[in-house]
Amino acid sequence: MSNATPSRAVIHRMVMPGHTCPYGLKAVDLLRRRGFKVEDHPLTTREETDAFKTAHNVKTTPQVFIGGERIGGYDDLRRHLGKHVAKPGATSYRPVATLFALTAFMALAASQAAYGSPFTFQAAEWFIAFSMTVLALLKLQDVEKFATMFLNYDVLAARWVPYSYIYPFAEATAGILMIAGVLTWLSVPIALFIGTVGAVSVFKAVYIDRRELKCACVGGSSNVPLGFVSLTENIMMVAMAVWMALRMSM
Repeated sequence: MSNATPSRAVIHRMVMPGHTCPYGLKAVDLLRRRGFKVEDHPLTTREETDAFKTAHNVKTTPQVFIGGERIGGYDDLRRHLGKHVAKPGATSYRPVATLFALTAFMALAASQAAYGSPFTFQAAEWFIAFSMTVLALLKLQDVEKFATMFLNYDVLAARWVPYSYIYPFAEATAGILMIAGVLTWLSVPIALFIGTVGAVSVFKAVYIDRRELKCACVGGSSNVPLGFVSLTENIMMVAMAVWMALRMSM
């Protein structure tokens, strides 16, 4: 058992009646999890906070001090402790990877509940349909932002702007109908159309025009790069539509 004295950290953070700074809470938690003995100094009024900022010539709180040295705010603390800090606006596949992972588990869970086994053809169909529906939901959270980003690369929307608003509703409609297994005559052509146009648009923008863009696939505020994942989303829709059309003809 170690008898080493834990390192001491001092933090000044806003703790007001109407507002407790979340970054201050996160900084205190991170310090304690890293074994620091935390000396916590709440700033309980606006006047006290402004006076602290002026005295230390800083613009924000919390402010962390370790060994008498000012480290800075929460992000500065993370960097000091060797933890990753994402750059503002940095691209990341994490949102779409998380979405596909969750919709896959949803499909497996639904298959287990309905058929007593997670591994069925229905689970594969539900995975694509769930993904389409959740992707549409994210787009519809702010359809204006989605449409603006979508117009950067979609070949049809660039020629007919209303399509950028129709797209997420069409994707949601096709996905929900596919989950229910009804009106296949409607869901199949919708998915086939928007998936084909989407795949062509992404391929042209990324692999022919060599443009570096952000994808609107998970909404207009995302930092997901336009590329392979976006192309996969559209190919999945086309594949689902073709598969369901073939089932209808059997």
